[in-house]
Amino acid sequence: MAKYRKLGRTQSQRKALLRNQVTALIENGKIVTTEARAKEVKKMAEKLITIAIKEKDNYETVKVTAKVPKKDANGKRVKEVVDGKKVTVYDTVEKEIKKDMPSRLHARKQMDKVLYKVTEVPAEAAGRKKNTKVVDLTNKMFDEIAPKYAGRNGGYTRIVKIGLRKGDAAMQVLLELV
Repeated sequence: MAKYRKLGRTQSQRKALLRNQVTALIENGKIVTTEARAKEVKKMAEKLITIAIKEKDNYETVKVTAKVPKKDANGKRVKEVVDGKKVTVYDTVEKEIKKDMPSRLHARKQMDKVLYKVTEVPAEAAGRKKNTKVVDLTNKMFDEIAPKYAGRNGGYTRIVKIGLRKGDAAMQVLLELV
């Protein structure tokens, strides 16, 4: 018996398809796909969530001082003339950051191997590159999804059969996070 379904694709195509669907599942919470694909995506997603749950509290907070440029009311940097040159004015700010322990860093890198980078475009800025932002799905896994499933031993996803697809009569299912 095979360990995984081949889904009628080459290895690279299959890997890309599954990574894409796992990324969409983590980002949106649910996807509609065929039954065979859903079963493969479920395996990958549950492994990632298990890793996130194990490492969710494995960090230390560190106070860091940083130089941040001063900004005016319009959000532009404040400049000052020094020796005939315009120089940006900086403020020192203390921040608390999360510093990952080695095992959490390893878990983060394992997740980054599977999850693609996602850019979020606000609806009012559609078509413009300026207001887009990159969503860090590994942080979402540690901060939102892992605490949600902390007391649960597996079974983080659910497959609900929808019906047959019109074109080829393949079984369509809804794969969602419980």
